[in-house]
Amino acid sequence: MILLYGIPNCDTMKKARTWLDGQGRAYHFHDYKKLGISEPVLREWIAQVGWEVLVNRQGTTWKRLDAAVQASVCDADSAIPVLIASPSLIKRPVLQADGRLIVGFKPEQYSAFFS
Repeated sequence: MILLYGIPNCDTMKKARTWLDGQGRAYHFHDYKKLGISEPVLREWIAQVGWEVLVNRQGTTWKRLDAAVQASVCDADSAIPVLIASPSLIKRPVLQADGRLIVGFKPEQYSAFFS
């Protein structure tokens, strides 16, 4: 099963969903803004890709954080509570299938993942 994590109104999410639909790939969408994200899931992702990959420091949510909170995010243990409190900080989309992850969207990356 393919799980796609993100928020529905994100342009990159829309591109990923369009790509999956165009390839006839069925997936379950998890809106982590509405449904949240759990610590065990984040720990699993961090074990695979690292916490730095998951924290979107380019987005407006990060830029709106207090400077002290930004400065406190320095490792997995400090990133997890911030990501749980503000799931919009998680880089999007996160695609999980067959025990593997892709963070972000590039058509060529998705093609390689599924080939």
